[in-house]
Amino acid sequence: MDKSPTKLDYYDDMWKLHSAATLVSHFKGDDGRNVLILDRTIFYPQGGGQPADTGFIHITTTDTDFNIKFVVHDVRSKDGIVLHYGVFEGLEGEFEDIIQKVGKEVSLFVDEHRRKLNSRLHSAGHLLDICLPKIGLGHLEPGKAYHFSDGPWVEYKGVIPQNEMQNKQKELELEANALISMGGKVSVDIFMYDEAAKLCGGILPDYVSKESTPRIVQIGDNPGCPCGGTHVLDISDITKIK
Repeated sequence: MDKSPTKLDYYDDMWKLHSAATLVSHFKGDDGRNVLILDRTIFYPQGGGQPADTGFIHITTTDTDFNIKFVVHDVRSKDGIVLHYGVFEGLEGEFEDIIQKVGKEVSLFVDEHRRKLNSRLHSAGHLLDICLPKIGLGHLEPGKAYHFSDGPWVEYKGVIPQNEMQNKQKELELEANALISMGGKVSVDIFMYDEAAKLCGGILPDYVSKESTPRIVQIGDNPGCPCGGTHVLDISDITKIK
């Protein structure tokens, strides 16, 4: 297996849903699923609380008579290499027979509806972080997050008195939706460590190495946050939080 890390094209352009790449290798995984590895990808691999993109990959065949369609069901990252799991559509025969026909040029197509939903859910989680200090809950420390459509949540460490819980819930909802209705640009860039720390209120989490160049997501004029996920273009794209 090729050991070069996959270039993550969605890192630079989260709203690009079609792209071209070169096929590096193809094999059957230990679980029997077909795997494609490319030199670069716009498919988001599951991680950071965000589910994987789905979609399909068109592969030009070596005999150029027809294109092979590979339907992407799941995407994962291992040691910097992105694994695209899926099935070859409408092709008869064994995997070994099919890959004999495979060329090097591929076209990638990400499922737009799923990407947009995942991005809205991820940005909504970040928006809650911004809202908490505004409603007097700045002492809460963000923990894990789950940006999946079957019941997204963000976990916080700290205490809210039980008799305040219901009021704070209402305040949080109002604050979040007020920010959504105002709108504001969401920007994503890669910075040197010191500059990234400045953008994030002077400090970065311990898991961010001082030698690294963190990718920072900034919602409007609010302090940024290190994040590898995909996000909306504008806060208003979240639509509504309940």
